Amino acid sequence: MRSWSIRVCAILLIPFLFLTAAPAGASVDLSAPGSYAVGYADVSVSASGRSFSARVYYPATSAGSGTAVASGRFPAVAFGHGFFQSISKYASLGGHWASWGTITIMPTSHGGLFPNHSAFADDLNAALTWMVAQNTTAGSRFNAHVRTDRLGLSGHSMGGGAGVLAAARNSAVRTVTNLAAAETNPSAKTAASTTTVPMQLVAGTNDSVAGPSGNQIPIYNAKLAPKQLRTIIGGFHCGFTDSGGIGCDSGSISRAAQQAITRRVTTAWLLYYLHDDTAQHDAVWGASAQTDPAVQFLGVQ
Repeated sequence: MRSWSIRVCAILLIPFLFLTAAPAGASVDLSAPGSYAVGYADVSVSASGRSFSARVYYPATSAGSGTAVASGRFPAVAFGHGFFQSISKYASLGGHWASWGTITIMPTSHGGLFPNHSAFADDLNAALTWMVAQNTTAGSRFNAHVRTDRLGLSGHSMGGGAGVLAAARNSAVRTVTNLAAAETNPSAKTAASTTTVPMQLVAGTNDSVAGPSGNQIPIYNAKLAPKQLRTIIGGFHCGFTDSGGIGCDSGSISRAAQQAITRRVTTAWLLYYLHDDTAQHDAVWGASAQTDPAVQFLGVQ
């Protein structure tokens, strides 16, 4: 029997309600906030010939805007938003990953009606390049705080597909975890066939916008191992965002439940592949992952 609890956590100085959901026997509930306070900063990125604004969520000494980065060096992940979606719709996930020690940068570019998928992929890589440069930039709050050899990519829908494109172009990337990754132009499926880094694709069975059969499954099938497809039972496309909107679908589970599962599954992946936390092997590849009653498992390690 899965235990459920309600926790209230302050991120961005705005209360978020977290419905936690951990499988029976889990030693740590990764859907709950981690040990770090969450800071955030709006930045102007200029790298690799590209310029755009972005928001960065990071482990901090205290919660809020522009607070000091916590002691230590942390992996960095670039996250791509979905089609016509504001990055604010992913605030809870960015803050959650930061609370577990992962810096998350979210470019605002290509948020209009006519995005360029290839250029968005380049922006995701440029965001990582910028984060790496901040590690040695005098006066940067991130100076000496970035693990430059632990970089990842993520995104939702269009941003997930762009993340696959970006991974195929960037040898510095160590892993990818995506939410309802959509096929793109150029093809994320084709890009996946040349990508060797571990990739996790998180999907929802009730997704009627960019469903598994036409998007995540073809990308998974094309992907070289290691690869994993985790499909949330009853999950829906807009259940990965903090709020819905025009054209959104619905599922058989609540948004709060889906987001709790998403936090748990993706955090375990990032801890395992970017933080070298081998204790997460069971949650990522072992019996706990393969018998999770809330999430279907398909994977090749």
